Amino acid sequence: MDLVKSHLMYAVREEVEVLKEQIKELVERNSLLERENALLKSLSNNDQLSQLPAQQANPGSTSQQQAMIAQPPQPTQPPQQPNVSSA
Repeated sequence: MDLVKSHLMYAVREEVEVLKEQIKELVERNSLLERENALLKSLSNNDQLSQLPAQQANPGSTSQQQAMIAQPPQPTQPPQQPNVSSA
């Protein structure tokens, strides 16, 4: 019984470490996306921003309109971190 218990405890600890690493990566990715969102908002004009609520009601056209918003020339951005998953 002790062998089973120790094996399960080891497996749980290992899974906890994997989940902690995934949380860390997701927090970093979220931070990166928030910075990118702020940059895109600063580069867009008020007309484009006023269209966003209408886009959310119509998800089919969202990607096309967002691509149009993202097209203005962008200033130099810091290099993005690679998206690595540990699953």
